[in-house]
Order: sequence, then C-alpha cells, then structure tokens
Amino acid sequence: MMFGFNRPTALLDDESVCWILDVFDWALVNFNGQKFQAGTRLIYPNNDCFPGKESSVEGMAALIFAQVKTYAGIAAVPCELQNEAGVSHAVPSDTGITELPVVSDGKQWVFTYHTQTLNNPEVLIASFIHQIAWHIVSSAHNPPPGGSENRPHAAEILATVMGFGVIMANTANTQKIRSCGSCSGPAVERESFLSQYDMSYALAIFCALKNIPVKEVTPHLKKTLRTFYKKSHKEILNTTFSGHAKLASLHTTYFLNHQQVIKDNS
Repeated sequence: MMFGFNRPTALLDDESVCWILDVFDWALVNFNGQKFQAGTRLIYPNNDCFPGKESSVEGMAALIFAQVKTYAGIAAVPCELQNEAGVSHAVPSDTGITELPVVSDGKQWVFTYHTQTLNNPEVLIASFIHQIAWHIVSSAHNPPPGGSENRPHAAEILATVMGFGVIMANTANTQKIRSCGSCSGPAVERESFLSQYDMSYALAIFCALKNIPVKEVTPHLKKTLRTFYKKSHKEILNTTFSGHAKLASLHTTYFLNHQQVIKDNS
C-alpha cells in the first residue's frame, strides 16, 4: 500500500508557509495588533477605495499616496514624494494620526514613483504601500523573520497584513517599464520580491483570519489567480494544513472578535 497516494499536493512548501505565518505573527506583535484586528479592512483597487480626481499627474499621484498613507495608519508621518526625475511636489495635508508605532525620528520619509504608473493605478498603489511597509519594517526594534536581509520580502507580507493583499497579488508579476515610447511590451511594473502565488497565499491567510468570504475577494483578483486563491483558502482552513497550529494561535490572540472560522483540531 502506498501511503499518501492521491493526497493533494500542498500549494506552497512548508518552509514558505511557516515563514509567511511567522511574518504575520511578527507584524501583529510589533505593529499594533489591535488595529489590525478591529480596524483593518481589505483594500480594493477601485473608485470606492480610491475616490477623487486631479487634473495633473503630480496631483493624482499625491492624492493616491495620501489615501494609501491613511489606510496604512501613518497619515501624520512626514513624507516627501518624488517622481522618477527626483522632482518633489506637495502631498495633501496630513490631518490624521499615526496609528502604528513607527519611528521616523522627525525626518521625512522619501517616496518615489514613476509617472507612467499612473496608466495603471493599481501598480502605483502597490509601489506606495510596499515602500511604506519597507519603512515600517525598517523602523522595528526587532528584525523580521529571516533577518534584516529579508526586509523587502517581509514588507510585502506586512502590506498584506495592512489590507493590501489583493493589490499586492495582482501586481506581483508585472512587466518592466520601457525606457522609450517605441519599445514594445507592457508599460508599467512594480519591483516584486515574492511571487504572485506567495502573495495570493498570504492574502488567503489574511482573509481566513478576518473571516472574509472567498466570493467577496475573487472578483477583485486577476483571473489567473482566482483558482489558486480558492484552493489556498480551502487548504488553509483544513485541519491538516501544515500551519494550522500557528494560524489558530494568531486567530485566538488577535481575531477572536471575528466569527470563528479556524476549526479545532480535535
């Protein structure tokens, strides 16, 4: 008899799953787990989450940046916004508060964007939130799981913990910006450190913890990720899931105010 015959193959290897869950745990410990439990919502790349219009590229970039800052809980952190040429321009006044225990030492955090990303606002949003998450990760007293060299990777998971998982997954594998208008190929990208499947899996973990139904998420994911996401969500909620104990611990510690969806392993 062949034990394990016809057993479903895990969508990600156990080491990757363990690391993603460890980053969730690290983020919740270091960056206001109560906020994530009670106030963090899933951010979608649509006009409901990002309303408003501006008449210039600079104005639109600044508007989107201000909205991302607010969702990220750092509305009052001093920031400077620059385009790819290094030209700075005004960011809408920050009237909110800083909800995360970040350390900026009173200095402005500098953020950059490429003007061509305005052709694909989802890429611009992902670029902004990844830069914000990188600054936040870098401000932590304790390095992320895997050490300081994993900061860019941990920042992508932190962006998911902050509610931007759909956007991070959708933009993980976009093509490079071309240097000239005559070159063929897609026009915009964001620099990604984890695959679209890693990001989709992390999104599924977030949604399992927050009890967000699959049917609410999939319409906002690009079509090529929907099946993988559904399988990920199903796998995560199974008691044979390799990270079941860690996931249940996170749910008990931070998300008990939400309907129980992590099944007891008894």
